[in-house]
Amino acid sequence: MNDRHLAEIEVERLAAVRRYDILDTPRDGAFDRITELASSLFGVPISIVSIVDTDRIWFKSHHGVDAAETSRDPGLCASAILADDIYVVEDAQADPRTLANPLVAGAMGLQFYAGQPLITAEGHRLGTLCIIDRQPRQLSVQEAVTLRTLAATVMDSLELRLAAIRVVRLEEERRHEVEAAAEHYRKLAEQLEQGMESSRQIGKALGLMMAQYKLDDAAAFEKLTGHSQDLNIKLRQMAQDIVAHHNQGNATVTEPAPQAS
Repeated sequence: MNDRHLAEIEVERLAAVRRYDILDTPRDGAFDRITELASSLFGVPISIVSIVDTDRIWFKSHHGVDAAETSRDPGLCASAILADDIYVVEDAQADPRTLANPLVAGAMGLQFYAGQPLITAEGHRLGTLCIIDRQPRQLSVQEAVTLRTLAATVMDSLELRLAAIRVVRLEEERRHEVEAAAEHYRKLAEQLEQGMESSRQIGKALGLMMAQYKLDDAAAFEKLTGHSQDLNIKLRQMAQDIVAHHNQGNATVTEPAPQAS
């Protein structure tokens, strides 16, 4: 596998990490129980659920160690996600892969590491479930099976969490859609009411003009629209003014005077 292909895989992997939206989230009992169980089952002091980011390895759960993350360069999880199966270092001080690693030579004193990649259904490796000891040891066949099972449980929890996030986002999108639709129909209702009110006012004005000028409805409408255009007054406004004039007790219909410019 050449460097270009590895770079393409890494871009896709990081996109998957972002999609799961797990980085820098609060501690979660579902993951903490798994790391606590792993430490107990394997008899190791440290167990971690790690997510490998661009330049760091962030710990979703960390049993037996206070640090919440480490830089990516020395982190063994960055190597583990390249493996197809469990990545094992039985004796770090004797393993050429880890001789110069600061986690081995430094205060942490790492001697044993076993990390099972956390693999999505699409094949992206988000991070690992790893167990760490300060003494060299071997990982038995049965222990390997157990570690894979626990890692699968971690992935199940991640998938459930992602599904919940998608449901919440979908509900939020639907809520916005419903609110937008409600606002749209509210405006339509307002426009409809305004149109009906305009029709009522114009109808009243036409009735008054037909009665005063002895016109049929077509002639009255032509007269009303003609005055509306001549005076540059909206038809509804002219009709309202005629009706208001009549409602004030005036017996005759008087078209509004031209508005001052």
